[in-house]
Amino acid sequence: MDITWYGHACFRIRDRGVAIVTDPYDKAIGLSMPRIRADVVTVSHGHEGHSSQRGLRGHPQLLQGPGEYEIGGVFITGVPTFHDRDGGRKQGRNVAFLFDYGDMTVCHLGDLGHVLTQEQVEMLDGVNVLLVPAGGGSTLSVSEATQVVGQIEPNIVIPMHYHTPGLARDLAPVSGFLKAMGVSQSTVQDALKVSASTLPQDEQVIVLALRGEPSDDEEYG
Repeated sequence: MDITWYGHACFRIRDRGVAIVTDPYDKAIGLSMPRIRADVVTVSHGHEGHSSQRGLRGHPQLLQGPGEYEIGGVFITGVPTFHDRDGGRKQGRNVAFLFDYGDMTVCHLGDLGHVLTQEQVEMLDGVNVLLVPAGGGSTLSVSEATQVVGQIEPNIVIPMHYHTPGLARDLAPVSGFLKAMGVSQSTVQDALKVSASTLPQDEQVIVLALRGEPSDDEEYG
C-alpha cells in the first residue's frame, strides 16, 4: 500500500489496483488540486475544501454518506460523525471513512469536530493507519486530536488539515500537534509505503510531504 498527501485532507491510497482519493478540494482554498486518477472518491462533507471532483482522472465511484460498501475487494465503512462539538448545529455532519483491506485498515477522519463516542470508537476498531485533522480551526483542537488518537490506538498516525504555504484557511501549523504527541523531531516522507508485515508495533507519527501533479508512471505504474 502507498499513501500520498496532496494537501489539506486529500490523500490517494493505492493498493491491489484500487486508487482511493479522499476529500478532493476546490481552488478556492488557495491550493491547486492535481489531476489524480481515482477509482473511488470519498467526501467527508460538502464544504468546498473537501468535495470537488473537478479534474480527477478516470470515472470514480463517489461515496459521500454513512454506510457499508465493497469496491474492488476493499470494504469501506462510512461512520456518521459531526463537524463540530454541537451535534452538527454549527458546521453540519461529517463522515469518517474506514478502508478495510483485510490485512490492513486505514481511517480518514475528514473534518471531525469532536471526541468520539464509544459507539463510534467501536465502529472504527482495528485501525492501522489514522489520517487525523491536526490544525484546529473548525475541526478537532490539538488536545482533542491527541485524545482521538488515544481512542483509536493506530499503529501509524498521519496528520492532515493543517497550515501549509498558500492555504487560504486559518489553520495552525503541524508543530503543535507533533509537540502534543510527544514528537520532538519529525522526518518528512514523500509518501508512506507500508504493508501488514512492516507496521510498527509502537505508535508512530509520520508527516507526509505535500505532493504536486503525479507523473503518468506514478498514476499507472
